[in-house]
Parts: sequence; structure tokens; C-alpha cells
Amino acid sequence: MPQLDADVAVVGAGPAGVAAAITLARAGRQVVVIDKARFPRDKCCGDGLTATALRELEALGLRPEAVAGWQPVHDVWLRSPSGRTVNLPLPSGDGEGLFAVVAPRSALDAALVDLARASGAKVLDGHGLAAADVVGPGPGPGPVTLDVDGLGQVRAPYVIGADGAWSPLRKALGAARAGYLGDWHAFRQYFTGCGPAARDLWVWFDPDLLPGYAWSFPLPGGRANVGFGLQRGAGFDAHRMGELWPELVERAHIREVLGPDATAEAPHKAWPIPARVHEAPLTAAGGRALFVGDAAWATDPLTGEGIAQALLTGRRAAEAVLAAAGRAPADVARHYERSVRQDLFADHRLGRLLSRGLSHRKGARIAIRAAGTSDWSRRNFARWLFEDYPRAVLGTPRRWSRGMFAGPGAYR
Repeated sequence: MPQLDADVAVVGAGPAGVAAAITLARAGRQVVVIDKARFPRDKCCGDGLTATALRELEALGLRPEAVAGWQPVHDVWLRSPSGRTVNLPLPSGDGEGLFAVVAPRSALDAALVDLARASGAKVLDGHGLAAADVVGPGPGPGPVTLDVDGLGQVRAPYVIGADGAWSPLRKALGAARAGYLGDWHAFRQYFTGCGPAARDLWVWFDPDLLPGYAWSFPLPGGRANVGFGLQRGAGFDAHRMGELWPELVERAHIREVLGPDATAEAPHKAWPIPARVHEAPLTAAGGRALFVGDAAWATDPLTGEGIAQALLTGRRAAEAVLAAAGRAPADVARHYERSVRQDLFADHRLGRLLSRGLSHRKGARIAIRAAGTSDWSRRNFARWLFEDYPRAVLGTPRRWSRGMFAGPGAYR
């Protein structure tokens, strides 16, 4: 088979894989990225970008004008299980920057792929992974050899798996863990002709969805990304979500936000959300393979956000490869695992704890009532939801810094 050699191969051209590829290519490494899809392509997602994601994108050099449908968010509305509605205005004005943006994944991912190519990475979309092997001449694992559909083979000392919760790369390397289907299951549909939903971001904590929630994220042109997410649990049946959806979007408080003329653009889509990074197998093949994004089960267990974590873990995997150049693959694995532990574990544990508190009506009511107590609480609760200082910062003194609760947003 034809063979293509590289310093690092990346499987998956979503935000996690592209973040890794750009970081490596800019450091002078030869990078090959493969993805079975051809870009642009739709990706089932809520399309929301928090300040962490925005800062990571900014560091990569992505300009907002490169993303069609880029929609800044200035007002967030929360509806309690009791029906109480609270407005959380995100900080705005000179020097404040942006804390939340909505951008369709089809446009965002395509712009990132273009940026990866411009940075020097070879992106081969439309070519999926068929097999992977790490057999070497010595006692330890050798370079990774990927069999790529319609292309031949790609060989590299390291491979980064950015290929989703059920990573085909992990399975091909014999490191898959059977039985894990994700902690959440989400459901979304695009609507057009929207009313308030096309302007503000809404989150509904309806009693029958707890600890999950329904959302409406605004997009330009009178559009909105509307969906809901449920935690998996005893007796969970993903097919029930399809039965619930028509009734959910016709509930009076949701239809009021969508507007009387809002109509669905296309059939709904559903996807699993893995949120168990503290248990995820982050590496395989003796350190030759590193897993990022959904393949690292890195989604936020409280909100279901995954783009920021994808970008962050992708960058950390690339940095681990660069930092351990010339050393054993096991050193690369340890470097990466340590970075992920420091970046995500404390916030992940707290997110899981808070999620339990929101699993009951009383907990959700108390949280939303407290958020709406004063101008100060509304402003800072909004920042707590979307800002990039870690949720568990009070328990991790190494991340303390002057002005950590009052800094600017992602973009000036």
C-alpha cells in the first residue's frame, strides 16, 4: 500500500484534532490529519462557545469573521422548575470583551480545518480509519501505522485520537472499554423565523428534564439552535427523547420564546455526551497514542459543554509530544496525563457534585433564585457559567491570580 510518513498522525478533524494539528505544525512538525467526513459537514452540537473556548480559538489564530453565523451573546435567561425566570446579563461595554458566542459547528469546524491547512498540516478529509497497528522491531511498541480508506497507510511515531466518544482508533488498538455509552444524551434541531430565541440565550430547567435542561441558542438571520439533554440513568431509553421532543417545543413558555412563526429547518439529530475524563483511558500503545476531546470523555458533566475541553486537550496532547521530544513514549503519556489532571479533574469533580444538586426541583429552584438576588449575583453567576476561570478555582490555589474574578472576556 502507498505509505505517507509524518511526525504525528491525527485521527479526527474536529476542534480537538485540529487544535493538536495546528500546535504541532506551527512547531515545525509534519502532521497528517484524517477524517472520514468531507468538510464542511454538520456536527450535532449545541454550538455554544464559552470564554475558555474563545480564548483557545483566539490563541490558534481563528478570526470570528472566518466563521459564518458567528453570534455573540449578551443576555442569558434561566427558567426555574417553578416557572421563575431570571435574566443574567453578561458583562458588556468597553474593555469587557465577549464571554459567550454561538457558532454553527458546520462553519466553525470548516474554518478550523482551513486554518490547519494554512498552518502546514496535511488534512485528508473524506478518508476514514480502517485499521491501526504499533508493532515494532524491538520489545516496545513501534511507530503507529494507520490503514486509511482510499489512501493507503500513514506511519508516525505518535497518533492523536480525536475521533469521538466511541473512538475507532482506541478500538483498533485494542484499548476500547465496552459498555460505556456516555453520561448524557442530547437532542437538537435548527429553527428559523424565531422571535426572542434569535436574540438571547435561554435555558429551561423543566421538572421532567432534571438534572437535564432544554436550551435555545441564538443565531443570525432569525435562527436558533434548540435542543435538550438528559442524563443517562436507570431505565434510560434514548428513543424516548424523540417521542418527547414534539411536545417539549410546544410547551407555552418555550413556544413563547421561539415565536409563533418559528419552524424546524430539518430533522432533529441526537448524540451521546461522554463526561468521565477522570476515568478515561487517555493514552494507549505505551504512550504512542493520546486521546483528546470526546475520545478523552472530557465534556463538562454539569453543562454538557465539550468544545472548550476539546480544544484544550488537543493542545495539551500536542504540547506533550513536543515537550518529550527524544524521550520514551511513556514520558509523553505521563506528561499528557498530568496536564489533563491539572486542567480538568478538580472542576470535573465539582461539576459532578453540582449536577447532583440540580437533579431535584428544590436544588434547581434555590440556585436560580440565588442567581437573581441582586445585580451583583446576576452578573457574577453569568460569568461563573461562561468565564474561563475554573469552576473549582477556590479549591486550587495554584490557579489564583489578581483580578481572576474581574478580568476581560475572550475578545476585546
